[in-house]
Amino acid sequence: MSSRELVVLSVGGVRFVTRASTLQQFPESRLARMVNDDDREFKLVNGEFFVDRDGALFGYIMDFLRTLQVSLPIDFSDYQRLQREAEYYGLYPLADLLSQEHLLKPRLEMLEVRFSLQEMQAFFRIFGSCSTTIEALAEQITVFTGQQSGQGWNSPFSSQKQLVPLPLERPSHHDLVFLCGTEYSAGDQVVARYVSIKPDNRKLINGTNVLGLLLDSLLKDGFRLISTRTVTSEEKVECYTFERMKRAAGLAIVVNQTAGSSGVGQARRSQVQKGK
Repeated sequence: MSSRELVVLSVGGVRFVTRASTLQQFPESRLARMVNDDDREFKLVNGEFFVDRDGALFGYIMDFLRTLQVSLPIDFSDYQRLQREAEYYGLYPLADLLSQEHLLKPRLEMLEVRFSLQEMQAFFRIFGSCSTTIEALAEQITVFTGQQSGQGWNSPFSSQKQLVPLPLERPSHHDLVFLCGTEYSAGDQVVARYVSIKPDNRKLINGTNVLGLLLDSLLKDGFRLISTRTVTSEEKVECYTFERMKRAAGLAIVVNQTAGSSGVGQARRSQVQKGK
């Protein structure tokens, strides 16, 4: 059979259509032998290979053969069953990856936003259990500053073209600090700090407005607000705690397809984008 031809499989009553070359990713697997007519257990009935196995789990196996990556839903729990299916088909590199269940399971991520108002300024501190999330937020949040005379909290600059970006404070890999609002400097000059949070293009100076935009951005990013509290009543520091289930980093296979290669791959961890 040519590697360009299509193959139709009926697995547990679920129909799959794929290229022969996809099933031949691992030449020593039973699926590759099936395509080459070397495995008599898989019967060809009316042009379709009949496989008496779990069709739903086979969908994950097909996804692996197409991408060479293990990408499972957050609520997936049948790791051992899927590992047995991989072993049945002779896909031992996949079975080895699935045995690393602790690397595949999603993890609970926590994030805390602390907010306080002091005179004409608002202070923010964001702490997260996952440093990559803090890095992503640092790329989304930009603080702009400018200086002008005779300005107040509710009187923004007549032209925001005068504003220049400021770097965010990063006390550690797990937190970031910034502020917005106005303060008087020498010579009755007013220093104003605006905050912009992508993808919103507005530059906001009012701390309450910035807080609302920040919380809304976190909710859209899959976080769930689980508690609000006042940390210190004197300074009126408000604390907002969020959580979300974060997908694990992807596990991928590196396959050697050189001449004489058995097609057995090596497992390695790789950072794979999973979406929100």
